[in-house]
Amino acid sequence: MSNKKIIFSGVQPSGNTHLGNYLGAIKNWTQLQDKYQCLFCVVDYHAITVKQDLKELKKKIIEIAKIYLASGIDPKKSIIFQQSQISEHTELTWILNCASARMSDLNKMIQFKDKAGESENVSIGLFDYPVLMASDILLYQTDLVPVGEDQKQHIELTKTIAKRFNNEYDNVFKIPEPLIKKEGARIMGLDDASKKMSKSARSEFNYIALLDEPERARKKIMKAVTDSEGAIKYDIEKKPAVSNLLTIHSLLSDYSIKDLENKYKGKGYGDFKKDLSELVVKFLKDFQDKYNSIDDKEVEQLLEKGARELKPIANKTLDNVKKELGLS
Repeated sequence: MSNKKIIFSGVQPSGNTHLGNYLGAIKNWTQLQDKYQCLFCVVDYHAITVKQDLKELKKKIIEIAKIYLASGIDPKKSIIFQQSQISEHTELTWILNCASARMSDLNKMIQFKDKAGESENVSIGLFDYPVLMASDILLYQTDLVPVGEDQKQHIELTKTIAKRFNNEYDNVFKIPEPLIKKEGARIMGLDDASKKMSKSARSEFNYIALLDEPERARKKIMKAVTDSEGAIKYDIEKKPAVSNLLTIHSLLSDYSIKDLENKYKGKGYGDFKKDLSELVVKFLKDFQDKYNSIDDKEVEQLLEKGARELKPIANKTLDNVKKELGLS
């Protein structure tokens, strides 16, 4: 690897990867490749915290890697790999569970409560996956983790776990920091602007999947909620739905939100949505042309190559951890 600062991030191979994932995360990753050494993981161990269909999971692993490539992740600049091909991820998780993670830490994690609700009939993995996430990051001596505000709690937990281990044993782990991009970090649902666009949304009108039929996506934009006021103006408190659509337009068109407000001054939501739907349709057609041109076998080889390149680094970190614990 290069001497640049290291960035780590990943996407689960489950559900429908959507426009919110792209605009809120993956698009930003493509802009980080020249400045940092970027490691982009298909985090399949995270996906199995809930029941998965075997054939579908295999398909989704390749799909996520292809989405990375179609989005502009360059394998000559970045390393793309599959989490489960490097066993050190789960081995370090068990060690951190025992050595420096605490139940009190995990009981505070908001996302577990959101996903599990009141049910106790969920996997231990769903409760413990923040420690696996910490292992993902710490294995590669990561400097920065690009996340949205809603994921910042996970990075703070990773820092806590790493500092606790370093203080008790030796300075094995580099302490990572979150890299938060404010604009577009939270793309909200088209049917409910109070909640993030979600892979697991019950209604398909919540999101635009990156592999949606473009004409289907057009209908979703035209049906997106707005408000009764009629003015195309950015106001996240009073006009969250319209503000969300303006953010999507701005990130796809590279027009500033202020320019868009001026452009649509005096016009109605219908005109605005029609233009936005055209923008989304063009984006999806271009994206899907790139996606469909990528060979699945070449993706498998790319994932294996990434694992071969990173496994010695992961093994070195794990070996240092084991030495501190008297295990090696």
